[in-house]
Amino acid sequence: MKILLVEDSAAVVMVMTRRLSSFGHEVLLAINGLEAVNMFRDCAPDLVLMDIEMPVMNGFEAASRIRAVEATQQWAWTPIIFLTASDTVENLITAIEAGGDDFMTKAVPEPVLQAKMKAMARIATLRQRLSAANHKLEAMASSDGLTGLCNRRSMDERVDLSFAQASTLGAPFGLVMLDIDNFKKYNDHYGHQQGDDCLRKVASAIGASVDDANASGLTTGAFAARYGGEEFAVVLPGVPDAALQQIANSIVQAVRQLGIPHKKNDSWQVVTISVGGACRASASGKVVDIFRAADAQLYRAKENGRNRVEISPEQ
Repeated sequence: MKILLVEDSAAVVMVMTRRLSSFGHEVLLAINGLEAVNMFRDCAPDLVLMDIEMPVMNGFEAASRIRAVEATQQWAWTPIIFLTASDTVENLITAIEAGGDDFMTKAVPEPVLQAKMKAMARIATLRQRLSAANHKLEAMASSDGLTGLCNRRSMDERVDLSFAQASTLGAPFGLVMLDIDNFKKYNDHYGHQQGDDCLRKVASAIGASVDDANASGLTTGAFAARYGGEEFAVVLPGVPDAALQQIANSIVQAVRQLGIPHKKNDSWQVVTISVGGACRASASGKVVDIFRAADAQLYRAKENGRNRVEISPEQ
């Protein structure tokens, strides 16, 4: 367990550090409340042992600030135990009101200290499990259940944030819309279960192409999403027109090279996609206009024979 010990007395620090370390815990030291708050942000301890009377900032104020940090960062609750030479009722009440969870004298007997640390270690384990479960739930809530890409709700949130950042920086902003060619015919001929398999494979190819673009430096922060049905979107913040064309072409090629049989896709006999893209040299206006422009180019790609990319002129 990682313990943040907040104490200005060198003698108490020496004794508490030795005792806690002998129980197998890692001890980090802050000598006043202000330093404790800053260290809490950086090291995310499992437990805080907080002295009350300290220079610069006392323990009660430090505890209040730590609770404020947890609220803004959406961190899991961290136990705070106050250390004092006097276990008065007044101190106990003030400690709890300041955000503390327990109260312990600095001269606490060894068996009692060890028992409390065992209890805190159990809580730390439960917190870790809860945090992992919350992360998993967040990932599930933001991912499309079939393809694993961003779902529509998550995409909308990320698009708004990416567009606002690009607008602030005066950076380019690109978007491509992708649609599986003749997918209704695919479902009718092969069945919906195979249709789901096709969607998963196409989504994987799209996601891998986006990852490659991010890794190569063509873009940073690009992501793919399932827009709905057999339609996908790739958001490309900071991408100029030429790079957008290159990325879109690579996605079309990656899907075609999957070689998924599609007898009803007459011209190709394998699964293909059509792509429409739009780009703004400097993010401005409304992001919905970029979606409309990309969607218009998607229809143009289908009208011009499918399995191709059409990009609107950069504006």
